[in-house]
Amino acid sequence: MRSTAVATSLAVLFSSAALTVVTAGPASAASAVLTQPVGLVADGALQRVFVADQDNGRILATDYSGTLVDVNVGFGRPSDLALSDDGLTLYAVLPTTHEVVAVDAATLEVRTRYDLGAGFDPREAAFAGGRLWFSYRVTGDDGFFHGNLGVIDPAADAAAAVSLGQLPEGVAPYYNAAVLDADPSSPGLLAFHDSGDRSGAINLLDVSGATPQVVAKTDSDRWTIDIDLMPGASQVLWNGYRKLNYADGAFTEVAGLTETGWFADVSPAGLIAQAYDRHVNVYKAGSDKPVRRFDAGTSSMGAVAWAPDSSRVFALAGNSDNTYTLKAFTGPALSVPTLTVNAPASAPRAQPLTVTGKLTANVPFAAGTTLAVTRTDLESPNGKALPSVTVKSDGTYSFTNTPPAGGKVKYTVRYAGDATHTAVSASDTVEVSRASTSLSLNNNGKLYNYGTDVKFTAHLGTTYKNRSVEIWANPFGGDKPNKLIKSGTVNSDGNISAWVDMTRDTTVTAVFKGDARYKPKTVKSTAYARVRVSTAVSKHYKTAYIGSRSYYWFHKSTDPLLTTTMTYYPGRQQRFDLQVYYQGTWYSADSQYFPLGTDGKSLVSLEAPGESGIRARVRSVYVNGSSGDTVNSTTYGAWKYLYFSN
Repeated sequence: MRSTAVATSLAVLFSSAALTVVTAGPASAASAVLTQPVGLVADGALQRVFVADQDNGRILATDYSGTLVDVNVGFGRPSDLALSDDGLTLYAVLPTTHEVVAVDAATLEVRTRYDLGAGFDPREAAFAGGRLWFSYRVTGDDGFFHGNLGVIDPAADAAAAVSLGQLPEGVAPYYNAAVLDADPSSPGLLAFHDSGDRSGAINLLDVSGATPQVVAKTDSDRWTIDIDLMPGASQVLWNGYRKLNYADGAFTEVAGLTETGWFADVSPAGLIAQAYDRHVNVYKAGSDKPVRRFDAGTSSMGAVAWAPDSSRVFALAGNSDNTYTLKAFTGPALSVPTLTVNAPASAPRAQPLTVTGKLTANVPFAAGTTLAVTRTDLESPNGKALPSVTVKSDGTYSFTNTPPAGGKVKYTVRYAGDATHTAVSASDTVEVSRASTSLSLNNNGKLYNYGTDVKFTAHLGTTYKNRSVEIWANPFGGDKPNKLIKSGTVNSDGNISAWVDMTRDTTVTAVFKGDARYKPKTVKSTAYARVRVSTAVSKHYKTAYIGSRSYYWFHKSTDPLLTTTMTYYPGRQQRFDLQVYYQGTWYSADSQYFPLGTDGKSLVSLEAPGESGIRARVRSVYVNGSSGDTVNSTTYGAWKYLYFSN
């Protein structure tokens, strides 16, 4: 079952659009790009889909998933494809060479060429009554194009197989080549319509005899892009949405489809696939509402075609970059239900709660339809099956459940599907209450010397089942990550401990992840670490006491050299403080910052006073923030005392 538009109409609709044949399977599978795609047909005998590339003179074959399996070139500018009833011969209509060629559907190799003669341009084709019928146009004596109908008898010799001028009296000539359609369930019928924009007619011919006979016709003055015979009914589908009866010999319009679409195809089972907007709608016989809708393209839609067994539908789906993708949709006759689940946002643990919802679809469900219910929580992370629930006649349902565990509790409802519906599932989550427990961590705010090993102990209060605690250490500074240093079960006193080497200010975190009855808990303790700092004095000539204090003695003209060693950190500086003693009091003389080398050392030369009897003292200081970083706590080095003599 197939139908297609004439090349001139496709040129209007597609312009310079391109089609990408999408391939399935491994990433290395072949793909192809087509411009001006024409003649989409599906072959049930070989399980293949054929489409022609008008601009590049190619015919491509894909499998039923869209994977490219074969391609052949050298067909000029094909305008249409048609299949024989047995699916073994593919006919390509070639207007530029004025011929129709028969192609082996299994190999895409040309078997027979049927020459129509110069000036005769074939356009569309359909296989009916054991013969290939094609529309064509020819320039008349009046200088205008006129359309007509021809036929090819595959059983005859190629030279005698072609017969032109087959339109019955009163129908010919047409303005343009016609749109054709045939259906295997009605092998003697052929539907066609002038594709031009002048007044023409929708015609139905009986082609089972020696010459075609008019069965029904009607006038129409609109473009015809697509026409389809309806299997099992005396109807045609015109331009993808209008239904016309022809039982009494004249076409009369009846209720059509709910949405307007240019392209459609009707399966042998009577299913209608309609290209609409960016979707493919599927209608069952006698219904004006789609039983299923497939999301297809991002911009527009091209032709559609059914697999002969109605198992899937193929569509040319437009993309935003003006390409068209060949897509295959399975289960087209199955209605896709809508299922809702509504649970309360929160609920107390161990108390009943009620969940409601609704199951709906375009196709009604059988009475007594049941839904499966699963509860997923902390005690049943893989889900626990609950009693099934029966859907009421209006599609609603409800059930009551008592959650034994707290935390996030998810209720999932599933419909398994049936002969007319796909499976569907939905869920909703309830925040079920849990009790609070206590969790503490020592040493918060304490200050330690550099490198001190400090024991951090977390204490966990009452819980249900989980007695595990994690301890994390996060040293200050972006170069060291937060690190798990202990994870385990607390002892009988509820305690768990971990040691931290305090080389930096450090935030220690204790984490209880909660259980089915108690909420998670996290506490933090920030402890602080000084830097390691020392100052060495050189160039003195002796050490001696002045009172109870030991001094480094320098000659009055000697410059003391002071070497500071401090814990290194990139960009770190030490502050060097200088004070002078006068009349029993120490007075600040200067403070300056000096950078540390990568070895953590900073050398400072103190200018000699040139006078004797002067006492001074110096120290090195790390100042959090001012020394260039914030990874340690402010640390003062010891004073070093200097005396200048003669």
